[in-house]
Amino acid sequence: MATPKRFTVGLIQMAFGNDPAKNLTRAIKQIEQAARQGADIVCLPELFRSQYFCQTENVELFDLAEPVPGPTTTALGKIAKKHGIVLIAPLFERRAPGIYHNSAAIIDAHGKMSGLYRKMHIPDDPAYYEKFYFTPGDIGFRAYETSVGKIGTLICWDQWYPEGARLTALQGASILFYPTAIGWHPHEKKQYGKAQREAWQTIQRGHAIANGIYVATVNRIGHERPLKDSPGIEFWGSSFISDPQGVIIAEASVDKEEILLAEVDLGHLEEIRRNWPFLRDRRIDAYGDITQRFLDSTT
Repeated sequence: MATPKRFTVGLIQMAFGNDPAKNLTRAIKQIEQAARQGADIVCLPELFRSQYFCQTENVELFDLAEPVPGPTTTALGKIAKKHGIVLIAPLFERRAPGIYHNSAAIIDAHGKMSGLYRKMHIPDDPAYYEKFYFTPGDIGFRAYETSVGKIGTLICWDQWYPEGARLTALQGASILFYPTAIGWHPHEKKQYGKAQREAWQTIQRGHAIANGIYVATVNRIGHERPLKDSPGIEFWGSSFISDPQGVIIAEASVDKEEILLAEVDLGHLEEIRRNWPFLRDRRIDAYGDITQRFLDSTT
């Protein structure tokens, strides 16, 4: 099958409850609606089967994990095949006893998995205690062949690292997806909230510009408080799609469930790269030190 020159991206911005089965059912309804509206590839938010459980460290929450392939990829594979769409399903993966990953399954239009990404950068911040739950990814940064061509996906905290975006783009991805769970600590929102959200959007628009690719970021909404006496996290939604010039071509609200749609135009991508030939002018002979943690007098 020839790669289409244009295809439509659908992002499912949602709120999530405590019941994984209900979250899956609601997500499927939103996916089918996106397909009816013309989406060729649909991405869900990070860890969409549950609320963002990493706000606490609780060994019982490992029970939320599932194998990949597994029940969720099977259910979504049927939907992908029914509608002839590509799906990106971010999951809590149980790889083996004691080994769990924050992963994203890429399900192609024939209903089978065409790839798996495991989150590489694992944060450990207040209310984002992911190192307790997730083993760092070991597959690396990859572009995946799908019915809409080569695509890439990273996950949330990976957003802040240009190296991952670059390595994925160098493998031919035309679009980079970032399924996400990010929001404000309520006590910080007044002072830092605007700057935090703008920095989050700016860094990802920078990936689009620097690599001459589309970037699609899908976040959850809602104020999740796993413990009654905790402030919780107010997820800021704001899902968006950026073109290769960093222009935001679609953007969602901070607090509403939405299906965000936008078109990827490979002709536009080609035009931008011809005029902004950043990949051509890279000095790959001078970048050896990029693999060092830090450069000082001891290295």
